[in-house]
Amino acid sequence: MQAFLTSTLSVAIAEIGDKTQLLALLLATRFKNKSAIIIGITVATLLNHFAAAWIGQWSLTWLDENLARYLVAASFFAIGVWVLIPDKVDTQESRLYQYGPLIATFILFFLAEIGDKTQVVTVVMAAKYDNLTAVVMGTTLGMLLANVPVVIAGHYSADKLPLSWIHRGCSLLFIILGVTTLVYQQ
Repeated sequence: MQAFLTSTLSVAIAEIGDKTQLLALLLATRFKNKSAIIIGITVATLLNHFAAAWIGQWSLTWLDENLARYLVAASFFAIGVWVLIPDKVDTQESRLYQYGPLIATFILFFLAEIGDKTQVVTVVMAAKYDNLTAVVMGTTLGMLLANVPVVIAGHYSADKLPLSWIHRGCSLLFIILGVTTLVYQQ
């Protein structure tokens, strides 16, 4: 349960102001079919985060336990710094719009997640917790918690969030996760 909850919270917070959340906002303003956008986000995230979690789990098979713990802690610290750097969405996706909201969202989200903060968080969570299913389900739920309100509310709420404070709080959360990883052994 800890793997699921920590993964959910970590990704939900890391996703705020992230490029994929900006992409969700862009798609919500482009397409009327919000359900198709949400389904596209869900499927793309499940597949992308499953691959990321599998890599995180696989890395533990060849890493020493202590080294793995230090790498996971260092990754949390790095993510804590990384979230302080605001993302900007790339607007080259317009040619994919011709495929409709579901396909466009799936392709754009899957590609945007490659190397993204939330994908790195998924790798780290899977390396920290030995529960691939809980991590993938948790990180996917975290993505949905952060993105579904954006898709539903559209542009009405985007300019009302204090993103700098959210990024600072998220950074602090990841630094705390790094410290707890170093202090407490699983």
